[in-house]
Amino acid sequence: EIVKDYFGDGSEFGVNITYKTQKDFLGTANAISYGEDFIQDSLLVLNGDIILDDEIIHEIIKKYDDLKPDTLMVLTEVVDPSAFGVVEIEDGNIKNIIEKPKREEAPSNLVNTGIYVFNKDIFEKIEKTEISERGEYEITDSVSMQIEEGKKVIGHKTDKDWIDVGRPWELIEVNEELIGNLKTQIKGKVENGAHIHGEVYLGEGSVIKAGVYIEGNVYIGKNCDVGPNCYIRGNTYFGDNVHVGNAVEIKNSIIMENTNVSHLSYVGDSVIGSNCNIAAGTNIANLRFDNANIKTKIKDSMEDSGRRKLGAIIGDSVKTGINSSFSPGVKVGSNSTIGSNVLLYEDLPSDTRVLLKQNHIIQDKNKEYKN
Repeated sequence: EIVKDYFGDGSEFGVNITYKTQKDFLGTANAISYGEDFIQDSLLVLNGDIILDDEIIHEIIKKYDDLKPDTLMVLTEVVDPSAFGVVEIEDGNIKNIIEKPKREEAPSNLVNTGIYVFNKDIFEKIEKTEISERGEYEITDSVSMQIEEGKKVIGHKTDKDWIDVGRPWELIEVNEELIGNLKTQIKGKVENGAHIHGEVYLGEGSVIKAGVYIEGNVYIGKNCDVGPNCYIRGNTYFGDNVHVGNAVEIKNSIIMENTNVSHLSYVGDSVIGSNCNIAAGTNIANLRFDNANIKTKIKDSMEDSGRRKLGAIIGDSVKTGINSSFSPGVKVGSNSTIGSNVLLYEDLPSDTRVLLKQNHIIQDKNKEYKN
């Protein structure tokens, strides 16, 4: 829906856009199959969770037109290939794809980026693709069938910017990358007594109140209300209609649209979704006592984020009560509630409520104290 809202029918961009929605999440090959009736010759496919330099697209379209392969796959080198599909390549031709090998068993550090150009032959291979161990029809299995049949499958190695956003903390990393190119534009109002340093974008209708201290790079969308007396710093993004109350500190974080961060709160190295209400005195810890990397649960195992500082990853429409606290690296699903004074030290699923039950001792002050 967000994509549709932004691009519409494509007329503003000089193109015609038709949308097809995958009925069930059955993998990349299944998703691509929805486009078969619209393809006459070749097709460009990009995974939806990557950020890339658009020059890569220009390069591969030219290369595909020049060499006319059955499939072109964009490749890049990474430090740890164990989270990707690793390729074996010979004279520019891809000979094998190994999905997520152990780091020590990977034949190279050259991995599939999730960017492809196919000809129509790929749809025939998709029809023959069997479901994988994780219950999906995977496009790399379809490409492997092409390789086995001797089809021309070539690799295009790139050293241009490419970021895979497959894990929660990678949202923060890609934000750091993109906001690093920010240039100052002040379209809203900055009150006397506010201080702005570094690169800051302030959208139309937004107000920075007195006593706010901003150290860029910081992006603030439209119709935001910040302050008074806040400290906003380091690669922070606010969507439209964000409210940040008195004496709040936010550092290196993403705050999505229509979210309220109430007074006396701290948010560090975190992602907070849209339409959330972060109550007064909410504190999100982002650092372990021992300064070790933060680990967070991905599926059924704990994974090292590679980050010494990582706060919380919070979904849409989440509410916190006053004085609630979060341990580093916890995740909260959408539409959940964290009650007042709760210390959340483990992940909370969507549509869940966690409350703190206290025992009160109520006594007559005119009588002797009893424990």
